[in-house]
Amino acid sequence: MSDIREQIFQELSKLEDAAARLRATAVNAGKQTDLEVAILTQQVRNLRAKNARATELIDQSVDLLRKLN
Repeated sequence: MSDIREQIFQELSKLEDAAARLRATAVNAGKQTDLEVAILTQQVRNLRAKNARATELIDQSVDLLRKLN
């Protein structure tokens, strides 16, 4: 009987360890996702700023071409 009890406790211990590893993995994945979102957000901001500047330059070029005609 004590062998069965010991085996149950060992299995419970393994299960507890596996759960702890899964929790740690989930936390790390969440941190990684937050970092990726922050990087992507900054990249989108930069692209929008570049797009706005490109639009200004195109508008200026179109105005210049119209004045030349």
